[in-house]
Amino acid sequence: MVVDDEIIERSALEAGFQLSTLQKTFALLLLFATLVAVYLLQPILTPFLVGIGLAYLGDPVVDRLEAWGTSRTVGVLVVFLVFLVLLVGALLVLLPVLFREVSSLISDIPAFVLWLQQTTSPLLLEYFGVDPFSFNLDGLKSRLAQNWQQAGGLVGKIISEVTASGVVLITTIANIALTPVVAFYMLRDWDLVVGRISEMIPRDLTSKVSSLARECDEVLSAFLRGQMLIMIILGCIYAGGLMVVGLKLALLIGLLAGLASVVPYLGFFVGITAAGLASVFQFQDGVHLIYVAIVFGIGQLLEGVVLTPLLVGDRIGLHPVAVIFAVLAGGQLFGFVGVLLALPLAAVIMVFVRHLHLSYMKSEYYDVAKNTNDDGEQAP
Repeated sequence: MVVDDEIIERSALEAGFQLSTLQKTFALLLLFATLVAVYLLQPILTPFLVGIGLAYLGDPVVDRLEAWGTSRTVGVLVVFLVFLVLLVGALLVLLPVLFREVSSLISDIPAFVLWLQQTTSPLLLEYFGVDPFSFNLDGLKSRLAQNWQQAGGLVGKIISEVTASGVVLITTIANIALTPVVAFYMLRDWDLVVGRISEMIPRDLTSKVSSLARECDEVLSAFLRGQMLIMIILGCIYAGGLMVVGLKLALLIGLLAGLASVVPYLGFFVGITAAGLASVFQFQDGVHLIYVAIVFGIGQLLEGVVLTPLLVGDRIGLHPVAVIFAVLAGGQLFGFVGVLLALPLAAVIMVFVRHLHLSYMKSEYYDVAKNTNDDGEQAP
């Protein structure tokens, strides 16, 4: 979805309004209370935020099913069933392959360290006088084998870590179980919740707030849905291309690069770096490095020329620096909950920043400053 610049500018100008001192005070207090609540409740907010996000993403599909004559509850059940089938199918296909790749990676660590000792250590010793790989390789092999056997494989290792704390286990199970419950009820009652919130808006601000809310919804939905599709498509492109190249960690690196693509260009740099290192270790030649570069070059070209303009729109996508800052700031302030909130809030804040910019450009202060020369006199 691409939001036309003229529509954005007109809606932002129409949404310009003056708040009374009481309304400004109330808005600031509400914002402060919300931030405090998020900070204090962040340990339990994750399933609610994920559930609300899933409900937001699924609401247009349920609305379309309702328009075809299906009841709201049946439409929600259909959406959940389709999502469950896709999730289970993906897990059945991906988990065995990922397990094999991770097992292969762990078993190849000693060989990788040996290769580093033979190729990198002499150069480091010659130029810097240090050798970070000078340790007992046989001891590393035995420790890896012992830990791998004791854990019973990757799944056993993960389960042993999670079950080490009963509280962590209970919290994890509760969060996993609670997320679909929250998503179901929020999706079923989405229109009702939106209507109740709309009723609470002061009557003199209804049309103006609704205008801003519609614009935020357009930007947010286009960005989130589009960026999620881009992540999935790029992950498939990278994984498929690396499989054609013959890289053993193709699926793992492809998924990693796809997830990192939530920040534009980050997936490319993360993926090509990891794939390049894996290629050098596995093939030990420059030809496969060229193949890896071609795979990621094709993915980056498709992202910039086709995927982003088609699915997100270059006029509403957040700047990569703004995305990085938003994610890091959210994580620093509110942990994982802040990371979940970072991009949606950044997209909404962008709408208000655009509105404030347009209001400033139309203000009397800007006109006076523009028509005043350096001596403080009005320009002719």
